[in-house]
Amino acid sequence: MADMGAHLTMIAPAAWQEACDREAVIRSLAEEPKLTGAAVESAAAELGLSRSRIFVLVARYRSNPVASSLLDQGRGFPKGKRRLPARLDGIVTAEIDGFYLARPKPSLAQLVRSIRHACHSEGIEAPSRNTIVARAREIDARRTIAERDGTKAAADRFRPVTCSFDAEYPLQVVQMDHTPADVIIVDEHFRRPLGRPMLTLQIDVATRTIPGFYISLENPSATSVGMAIRHAVLPKTAWLQERDLDLVEYPVAGIPDALHLDNAKEFHSLALKRGCRQYGIELIYRPVRTPHYGGHIERLIGTTIGEIHLLPGTTFSNVRAKGDYDAEGQACLTLPEFERWLTLQIAIYHGTIHTALGVPPLTAWHDGLVLRPKPVRSPINEAPFLLDFLPFEMRKVRREGIELFHAFYWHGALAEIAAGTDRKRPVKYNPLNLSVVYLELSDGDHLTVPLRDRRRPAITKFEHDAAVKALRERGRMALDEHQIFEMVKEQRTIVRDAIARTKTARKAAQRTVYALSAGAPVIAPTEPRLLNPPDPPADTDRVVPFDIEERG
Repeated sequence: MADMGAHLTMIAPAAWQEACDREAVIRSLAEEPKLTGAAVESAAAELGLSRSRIFVLVARYRSNPVASSLLDQGRGFPKGKRRLPARLDGIVTAEIDGFYLARPKPSLAQLVRSIRHACHSEGIEAPSRNTIVARAREIDARRTIAERDGTKAAADRFRPVTCSFDAEYPLQVVQMDHTPADVIIVDEHFRRPLGRPMLTLQIDVATRTIPGFYISLENPSATSVGMAIRHAVLPKTAWLQERDLDLVEYPVAGIPDALHLDNAKEFHSLALKRGCRQYGIELIYRPVRTPHYGGHIERLIGTTIGEIHLLPGTTFSNVRAKGDYDAEGQACLTLPEFERWLTLQIAIYHGTIHTALGVPPLTAWHDGLVLRPKPVRSPINEAPFLLDFLPFEMRKVRREGIELFHAFYWHGALAEIAAGTDRKRPVKYNPLNLSVVYLELSDGDHLTVPLRDRRRPAITKFEHDAAVKALRERGRMALDEHQIFEMVKEQRTIVRDAIARTKTARKAAQRTVYALSAGAPVIAPTEPRLLNPPDPPADTDRVVPFDIEERG
């Protein structure tokens, strides 16, 4: 007999009260060495039960003297026992093990069809769909996920979470990760859908504040990581003023003691490692297959994405949640507008009581600053801070300048450097804007070096790579600067002609505009004043879509 004392919380109140009412009467009978007819008749009358039922309850109580043993047991087929004949049961088990618990993951409907086909081949009647579904759902969930999604997915879901990453004071540990935002954005000219932007977010583990973020139309890269770090470290007053958000309070800034990251490729870039060494930032990588170590940033992403689902043009988290909502038809936010909205949303989040902290994150930030063993660190020179996180190539400085990406860069100060040494030096570049490069000098400072031909328009690294690929497909193996820029010009013309018709073209144009704006050249305040700003490109070389007229 099953232990009826188990799962007391699952017993219905009425059934429990009935068992309690029976307990005093049955207990007095059970304590008697021998049941008399009169005692049994009296108990049966008091409880409204038959004599045989009284004997059953007394026997149960003597075996297990608790009130729950006196509950009425359900009638019918015993739970857990299978009704199917052995031969049919074997077919169902074989199909579940061999077909359903495998990749690619078959659906339940496909499992039903497979079992029906197997039964037809054996000449026996197939079980009902409900029976098959019930049998599939009886399988241990861990086994099901391991067979259908892999052992890592099963381990991630069922591994006991015995520890997590924590910090004691602000900027001791900052976590960072990427996620596609669940909203469709539109271009700034035609206001037509482009797609989902990529969001790079950071969270201060101790205070749950958001030190910084970065939004782009690019896949995660070392550049997006560097841009997010710059946004997190530098004061945000001027940044907020540029976006007409002067009233927003966003005091979170400073160099973190450690960055806690997953093992994505962009978090292992040489540029990130070198920049972090430069500023004494420790890089801590999560152990492989331990997602709970990044729980803070994962929960923040979930919170942020949840708020995004209230925006027009949201794609929601899945098809079921989206339903028949027309995300592209409702989309109305441009990338800069989404950036402003997200900044305001962060301000709201900073001022809302955090469940785990018991206070708003911004309050935890201000209170936690006094707990730091040392004051918050800030870069001495803010303008060139990003340079230490940019990718670089080793190049020789020659009399004709610096050659990088099939183009020449020149600055008057290079002549003396070229005469002084012939060794290679690090030349850093921002993939978002190749109009200038940054030569690292012996003392650690940087020299901003523009294109030698100032008439060349600013281009991005992805435009450069696309031009090189197109030229090589045309059979031109030896490439020069003129060919590269002419190809970019030709590509922009194609985009300009197609932009009113296709989303891909609009996205390419908007990506270029946003990248060139975000990657504006950095000039260190201590740099020699030998550089005149490059001449603006001719109207024909402007970046689309801002020079295009709407077409009917």
